Amino acid sequence: MNKPNMKNIIIATLISFIFFAIYEYFVIEPQVQKQSAEQNKSVNIHTVTKTKINKVSEKNIKIIAKIIAKNYEIKIDSLGRIASFKLDEKKFSKNGKKLELVSNVKPLEIRFDDAKINEAAFKTDYISDKKLIKLKDKATITLTQKLPTLTVKKIITFYKDGHYDLKIDLSKNVDYFVTPGSRPSAAVDKLTVHGALIKKSDDTLDIIKDGDAENKTDDNAIVIAGFDRYYTTLFFSKKPLKAIVYPDKENNPLIFVNTDKNIELTGYIGPKYVDTLTGINKELIDVVQYGVGTFFARNLFILLDWLHKIVINWGIAIIFLVIIVRIVLFPLTFKGMVSMYKLKELAPKMKELQQKYKKDPQKLQQHMMKLYKEHGANPLGGCLPLVLQIPIFYGIYKLLLYSIELKGASFLWIHDLSSMDPYFILPVLMGVSMYLHQRLTPTNFQDPMQEKIFKFLPLVFTFMMATFPAGLVLYWTTNNILSILQQYIINTFMKIKKCA
Repeated sequence: MNKPNMKNIIIATLISFIFFAIYEYFVIEPQVQKQSAEQNKSVNIHTVTKTKINKVSEKNIKIIAKIIAKNYEIKIDSLGRIASFKLDEKKFSKNGKKLELVSNVKPLEIRFDDAKINEAAFKTDYISDKKLIKLKDKATITLTQKLPTLTVKKIITFYKDGHYDLKIDLSKNVDYFVTPGSRPSAAVDKLTVHGALIKKSDDTLDIIKDGDAENKTDDNAIVIAGFDRYYTTLFFSKKPLKAIVYPDKENNPLIFVNTDKNIELTGYIGPKYVDTLTGINKELIDVVQYGVGTFFARNLFILLDWLHKIVINWGIAIIFLVIIVRIVLFPLTFKGMVSMYKLKELAPKMKELQQKYKKDPQKLQQHMMKLYKEHGANPLGGCLPLVLQIPIFYGIYKLLLYSIELKGASFLWIHDLSSMDPYFILPVLMGVSMYLHQRLTPTNFQDPMQEKIFKFLPLVFTFMMATFPAGLVLYWTTNNILSILQQYIINTFMKIKKCA
């Protein structure tokens, strides 16, 4: 394969990637948001058994307890559920209002397989031993429900980071289902995966996307979680659980733990901070999913997070990440740039060969390969570093979309690296730096039309990247600037070498 063809492949790959990302941003995202809004219009109590439960009137449900912590506020209702979980941090607020993470089916809701017990459970209030808790470190609350044939106790210990320990104590063994709640619907958008996740004791994952849910049972689960882009509600247990997935009317997954005994679980509601989740238990790391490209995104985030803890700024951490990537790829990049310089020097001889053997492609290929070999030029050498950067670039894109750590992270004039640059300064700098790099980079185009298209790419990419996360554009701009510096050094080196 000759060099112009490889350039076509790389250009096509990059343009395709940008096209599909923009398509999902402007076409798929509005559809997903509409679906999510429709899902949350009504509060239906769905059944996971043969039992039919009528719609619960929210007018008859009271708030019986409130837990106020530094970063969140919880309200518990008379059905023993977490009726509200609001984040009390400025970066999560919407239009000045605290962000609500509870939607549709509420966390800690219990449903019974026995129809009579189930009906009574949704008509009988729980009693709380505490009305108000101002949480500093941890605190325990006990909820009691006395049914005609059964007494239910929920003993919940809340912690300041948003996780809780749950004990369900029944006066006798009966078959029941308890849920960590519907996935939060606070951040459902474009490329992000949202739905439910089951992690098994053998570390395998079952990810059920919204719209794809089917009835299923898993007897070997240790984590069940509902999640959207940034937030999650989950149960975790060191002992295997029986997990039930039930599709709602939109085929979105509702998840439950099924048992007929007393049970102890760890739960969590809140942002998918990697440090918080792994601090609860390292098994919870898989709740932070990045969709396609999770392997690259997760490992890049580990490196980026390590850099952030050193430099204390996500923007500076991204710049240092680019520097590290450039250092790792430097040997290949150096060889590629030298090869491109040599190919430019060989352009007149290549043109002669093309004229001489234009009717014999096989001989033309043979003589061109011979020419490359004699002068130590590799037509693919300049493309390999770029090809290797594509998965890294894609991983950065994914981690910027999914990592809540970067939500609200500021850098210079940018207030949120996970959102677009409000002043379009970075996209313009990216386009200018891309153009300058093109001017310095030796080229060997044989097709004038291809050369014109290549020259317009900086302008095209400037407009395409204008709505992308600022952190991603910062990565690319920094990469371009380092490429310019490196190309200038190599061009100077080759000129000195040629004159020597």
